[in-house]
This record gives sequence, C-alpha cells and structure tokens, in this order.
Amino acid sequence: MTPATLIALAALGALCLASPAMPQIALPSLRLPSVNTAPLSNSLSQNLNSVDSDAARNLRQAIANDLIRRHRDLIEADPHGEPILRSLLVAVGLSDDALAQLTAAGFTLISEVGLESLDARVDVLRCPAGTSTRRALQMARRLDAAASIDFDHLYFASASGADQDAVSATAAGERSASQPEVRVGLIDGGVQIQHPAFRGGAIVPWGCDGHLVPSAHGTAVASLLIGEQLPFRGAAPGATLYAADVYCDQPTGGSLDAIAQALAWLSASRVAVINISLVGPDNLVLRELVRQMIARGHLIVAAVGNDGPAAPPLYPAAYPDVVSVTAIDAHRRLLAEAGRTAQLAFAAPGAEMAAASLPDGYVIVRGTSFAAPLVSGLLAVKLNEPDRTKAQAAVASLAATATHLGSSGRNSSYGFGIIAEDLRVPPDIMHAPAEIRHGNN
Repeated sequence: MTPATLIALAALGALCLASPAMPQIALPSLRLPSVNTAPLSNSLSQNLNSVDSDAARNLRQAIANDLIRRHRDLIEADPHGEPILRSLLVAVGLSDDALAQLTAAGFTLISEVGLESLDARVDVLRCPAGTSTRRALQMARRLDAAASIDFDHLYFASASGADQDAVSATAAGERSASQPEVRVGLIDGGVQIQHPAFRGGAIVPWGCDGHLVPSAHGTAVASLLIGEQLPFRGAAPGATLYAADVYCDQPTGGSLDAIAQALAWLSASRVAVINISLVGPDNLVLRELVRQMIARGHLIVAAVGNDGPAAPPLYPAAYPDVVSVTAIDAHRRLLAEAGRTAQLAFAAPGAEMAAASLPDGYVIVRGTSFAAPLVSGLLAVKLNEPDRTKAQAAVASLAATATHLGSSGRNSSYGFGIIAEDLRVPPDIMHAPAEIRHGNN
C-alpha cells in the first residue's frame, strides 16, 4: 500500500470523526462510511513524512468529490471543484432594493440573520428553479456589486488524521484553579463536555438547536485549548470555552452560513480569541466577516490545513491578519502535509501527541488542526476582551517567546517561530486500556 493510499484512508477516517453539517436546514441523517485506520497506525507514522506533495494536495479534493457523489441532491461543485450547497447563495451587505429585485427574479430568502455585533446581515437565498447556482451567483452580483455574495461553501476539519490507538487516562490529578477571566472561542464540531479533561473549566455551547452533539474532532481541539487531566494539560486549563458546533453530526456541513452565525455569536459574547481549525476556499462573505471581526479587535487563529506545501493557500488561515498556524512533529520537523501561507504566524506541536477522545479517553492526533488550539489558548491568556491594539500586542508578546528557525525574520515555514513545545503530551505517558477503542463516528 502506497503512502498516498495510507494518507487518503486516514483522511477519510478523520472526516468520519467530524462529519460536516448545516444546522439551519433540515437534512436527512446520512453518514459517510467509517474507515478503521488502526491497522495503519504504525506504518502511517513512518510514511507521512515521505508522502509526495501531490498526494497531500489531492486528499481534501478526494474527500469533497466523495461527498458530492454521495449527496448530489444537496451538494455540488463550484467552478474550482470545491463543495457547495446546491442552489444556495450567501450574502453580506445586500441592499434592501437588491433583495427586492432578487425576490422578483425568482430568488427565495430562506434565512435572514442580523449580526448586530458586526453591523451586518447575512442573507441565505435559494436560487430560482431551473437556474444553475453558478448562473444565479452571476445574476446576484450584477444586481448589487457592493455586497459580498458567494456560494455557500463547505469547510472541513484541518486534521490530516488521527492514529486510532486510544489511550485511557489515569485518575485526574490536581487541577489548576479556574480562571474565569480567561475566555476562548471555538468554531468546530461539538464537544463532549462530560469528558474528565473539562472538569476544571467551563463550556458554553452554541448550535444544533440547543442539542449537544459531541464530535471527536471538536473534543480533541477543545481539550488542547482548556483541558486538564494530569498528566494531560491544554494551553489554557480552567478557562471558559465558548464552543460553536457548526457540524451537528449532519452529512453536509461546516457551511458558510453556520460559520457566519457562529462568528456573530462569539462577537456578541465579546470573546476575543477564536480558534478555527477548519479549511476551505476563499469566499467573499467569509473574507468580509473575518475582516470585520479583526477590525473589532478579535484574534482569529486558524490552521493552515493539510493539502501540502505546494498547494494553494486555504482559508480562513490565509486571510490578512489571521493568526495562521502550522504544525511540527516531536523533532521540530514541519509535517509533510502541512500547508503554507505567506503570512504564517506560528508553528506548534501537531503530531505524536495526545488529545481527548470520545467518550472519556485520549487519542493520538496529527494535523494542523491540533497545533492551532495551542496558539489560541496561549493568546487567550493574554487577551481577555476584543481590542485591536491589545490584540496586536498579544501576538507580538507571544512571538517574543518563540524559538526561531529557518531564514531570518518571519518566514513562510515557521512564521515568527515555534511555540508551545512544552504542551505536547506524548501518548506513551498515558496508560493504555485493556481494550483498544477505535470509535469512528
């Protein structure tokens, strides 16, 4: 079996751990097939660093193509092959006059959400019957060139995989005192709030119509943000996590309109630092919302993704002023599958490390998804409310502590440098249970 095949299977397994969703529209409860990557764990860790960049770059597209093939009634491809929700558009800044003209032209307004904290309104429009989504987008943009109007893209978790060897924690040791003044946001899958790692903190959930839908990816990322169950420890143990679930265990998710509403909720809650371990294409609506968040003093921390160093940049990590994060292994080597962006901020551990798993154990994780929360947690300790000047100072303060590698100054390989190496929890210091649990969901 080739390294490229191993990578593809691991990525499909990761997709099963964080099934995408769109919580605003009722969808059938379908599921992609689980892929058991446990037999590949040993060879996977040996082969990931030698996989060619073409294989890494094609992984996310292969997952997208599979999703489109399975759900053609709900999902299609945009002109670049990126998955979008069929016959839906999303707009920010659409004028009332343009909305009236679109309605007269056969568009249907299916949701209108005022984002008061961002002085914006997100409109979701269904395209006219018999008109392709691409053609409908052209029509809408002609009617209101000043608005940001785009496809309702789907965004995926930026984990390259999880070694499915679960490990069980020892009894929780002494936990640090709660720090209610430290708050951090998360846009991801749902979090298993009953996990022992979260007993010392607090979690404020959002999404899924008030239902808790824990996911493996969201739980792992959350544990690296605020978890503590010694010897495991996240970057900001005891902090309050504002966790927005934009997946809800549905088959088509991580939709743009769900992410937009999550950003608005976090802005209204005045959560200064927001972790987004999701990746996808450039989108005018997402770009505008991120710009507004940053202008209001929020820090958006995002994983660069795992399409490989030769692939085009992924978003939101590649937007200006986003704190973009790449991942290194235990030997300070960049992960072979990690993406690149010209404005990279930091490198942090993202492989050969443990994170919380469902329902109450730990799992070995790999990917830029798991480096980003270490950076977010450290920044959240430095920034407790949105403030543009203080946000810039927090990033500069963290950069001053980084271990600089590569070319002089900020570079495209490590950004300002490596941080959070002391937060890597090697899996071998956690005690393995009698039964190995693979637990794809």
